[in-house]
Amino acid sequence: MYSFAGIIINNESVQIDRLFTYRIPKELSTKLEVGYRVKVPFGKGNRATDGFVIELYESCDGINHIKDIQSICDDFPLLRDVDIRLMEIMRKKYFCTYIQCIKTLIPTGITRGVKSKILSKIYLGNELSGKYDKEPYKSIIDIVKNNDGSFTKSELSNSFKISISSINTLIKHEFLYSGQVAVNRFDTRDFQSYEKKTLNVHQKLAVDTILKSMKRKFLIHGVTGSGKTEIYMHLVSEMLNQGKQSIILVPEIALTPQMVERFKGRFGKDIAVFHSKLSDGERYDEWVRVKKGEVNVAVGARSAIFLPFKNLGLIVIDEEHEGSYKSDSDPKYNSREIADIRSELEGCKVLLGSATPSIETFFMCKQKEIELLTITDRADGAMMPKVELVDMREELLQNNKSIFSKKLYNAINQCLENKEQAILFLNRRGYSTFVSCRKCGYVFKCPNCDISLTYHNHGNNLTCHYCGVNQRVSSVCPSCGSKYVKYFGIGTEKIEEEVKKYFPSARVIRMDHDTTRGKNSYEKIYSTFKEREADILIGTQMVAKGLDFKDVTVVGVIAADLSLNLPDYRSAERTFQLITQVSGRAGRGQKNGKVIVQTYNPDNYAIRYSISNDYYKFYDEEISIRQGMNYPPFSKILCINMSSKNEKLLINSIQMASNYLKNYLKENSNIEMLGPCSCTIGKIKEQYRWQIIFKGNIDSEFCRNIKSSIYEILKEVYNDIRVSMDLNPSSLL
Repeated sequence: MYSFAGIIINNESVQIDRLFTYRIPKELSTKLEVGYRVKVPFGKGNRATDGFVIELYESCDGINHIKDIQSICDDFPLLRDVDIRLMEIMRKKYFCTYIQCIKTLIPTGITRGVKSKILSKIYLGNELSGKYDKEPYKSIIDIVKNNDGSFTKSELSNSFKISISSINTLIKHEFLYSGQVAVNRFDTRDFQSYEKKTLNVHQKLAVDTILKSMKRKFLIHGVTGSGKTEIYMHLVSEMLNQGKQSIILVPEIALTPQMVERFKGRFGKDIAVFHSKLSDGERYDEWVRVKKGEVNVAVGARSAIFLPFKNLGLIVIDEEHEGSYKSDSDPKYNSREIADIRSELEGCKVLLGSATPSIETFFMCKQKEIELLTITDRADGAMMPKVELVDMREELLQNNKSIFSKKLYNAINQCLENKEQAILFLNRRGYSTFVSCRKCGYVFKCPNCDISLTYHNHGNNLTCHYCGVNQRVSSVCPSCGSKYVKYFGIGTEKIEEEVKKYFPSARVIRMDHDTTRGKNSYEKIYSTFKEREADILIGTQMVAKGLDFKDVTVVGVIAADLSLNLPDYRSAERTFQLITQVSGRAGRGQKNGKVIVQTYNPDNYAIRYSISNDYYKFYDEEISIRQGMNYPPFSKILCINMSSKNEKLLINSIQMASNYLKNYLKENSNIEMLGPCSCTIGKIKEQYRWQIIFKGNIDSEFCRNIKSSIYEILKEVYNDIRVSMDLNPSSLL
């Protein structure tokens, strides 16, 4: 019998990031287990606070004045033993607190009191008495009889114009009764059947290899349209036959409707869907279904990797190269890394899939750490699309100042005449990327961030894409008073306007952050285009991968150079991936596809190899550059970002930390320190930002020492300086 518990307090403070010992009252001792959420008195005022039981002890020597646990919060433990082991690994790997780990493992909102939704429905009661056989009471009873348990009291009143007092009278005399029922908040729709397909030779080889191999980690490097999803489905089916469960991850919420449609069409509605667009209640209900073993398959975005399946057999990470699998907030986990950890802890297989694998993943394949499965042909025999490069400098010389090159214009025109569909890709939203005065050069910037404001035609607003601030457009320069205010650059909103101008009969829809704010907006846009209710889809990277539309024959890449110009060592890799992926949306049916890539930099190796769809040549050139510059995968990068509203305090503090760290590095000659310097975006949300970057043979001990040193140096100004540490960050901006 355990008498004491080690508990993590629900508090974000670093100073409280440890176990606190509490006494288990006798009335709770038979029920309390590791993983339960409890109420405990905490602090000098003994305020009732949530805590999580991580350890149990029979005795507790040397600790005085131990407080008692007050109550248990839930009917079941929220955390399993394997969750706690995962949490311990994450805390060390991602330099975060216990509670930050716990909050990734349980549904958002659970600590704010989100539970199952319970409603009181009206049911038929005792009909033996004839006391209420006159109007309106017999009629009410008939209504309830025909709708037994379908309505709450208020719903019954509103739907059938019945007074609440009449319902209450019938309940009082037991002709009706009010019964509580749990209401499901997850999607219970039936989906059109998605028939099982016969695998081709390459697909069958991949499935057989994964099932029979003693290895646990695999990469399917298959061209766009090679049938990777069908491979995933066959593997999930085999897992179900073995009584095992599967998690399918997709990188974008935009891809979720398509994947859900296919999986529910194949395996039925008992599949959990888990992503950030769900409400707290919906996420809770889906999580509980997994927890209770009511579903065996889950489809979702990044956070679905933590779903508590009891007998996990397979984790699939589709489009594994995507940066969205990396969390930007603590803990800064990568879903691919969490999948590896769960594989070690739970013995499941991990399958990565991509037409453009990340450099790090393909390097691991070369090192035989991941088993590589290659598919070079499309599944249904369709041809890869013809890709043409357009040098926009030549278009200017021919006096074409339009957004569309002649080739792209003609291709879209022909596509519309043939009653086919087109996708236009530009990885920048808004109407104009910045607004400037042509007389004095003044640029309209965000007052909170070191970034230019983007003009959005809808609403006639200037918007910051970092903090969300909005302001009305001024026709007069606030610096010099001139009226020569001009809009520069283009975004997806401008593309939409131009398409409607040049192709007035085309039905046009747009998929970007601005059009997908609504809860079901992704699914509406996807369904509209899939059902041929639109001819042209314009979008950012949301449309660049995974989507499968059989009637798309033309893809236009408006500006292939955008991602090349970012100050990041991954810029070439991301450019290659984006162009290759969006090109793969064309010609996926029986009709041949055409891709037009517009660029001002046609000689760049990332663009050249994406045009020829040659991943291997791109990898060889990129990996040699990475090796020469000692970038990952040949090293690790640790980014320390400090931010504060007080710029002077921030600079003094990071320089003080830098001086100490330079001396510390004298004992680590294989690690290089860069900075301190201002971040590329020097201010976000009124917080000034500076960083220090370490590059080299960085291990967990080095990171722990750096973290403890920085917190010791900054302890006097800790409340005024935010410190963020990220190992191998997805971006250095």
